[in-house]
Amino acid sequence: MYELLLFAGDPKGGGGSIQLVFLGLMILVFWLFMIRPQAKKAKQQKSFIENLQKGDKVVTIAGIHGVVNKVNEDGTLSLEINPGSYIKIERSSISLDWTTQLNKVATDKK
Repeated sequence: MYELLLFAGDPKGGGGSIQLVFLGLMILVFWLFMIRPQAKKAKQQKSFIENLQKGDKVVTIAGIHGVVNKVNEDGTLSLEINPGSYIKIERSSISLDWTTQLNKVATDKK
């Protein structure tokens, strides 16, 4: 008996297609303002990391400043943090935002 009432649906009918349109619009807005910018930023970070070269001034996500001394084949970098002091770090630990900010300040001072 109760199953028949549940399957009977809305007696007024209609409005289902409007709800689907609103759901589609909500998904579109969510994609435009949440997912797309993050994907774009991740793509920039990946491009930045792949284009690192010897002599680039960088900042790691831990806040360590240094100059790229060597780009290794295993996805790591040899970073010179003081003259004669080197550390081996993962490429993914380089911060795009902080490195851009560091190089921007350096170019502004010139």
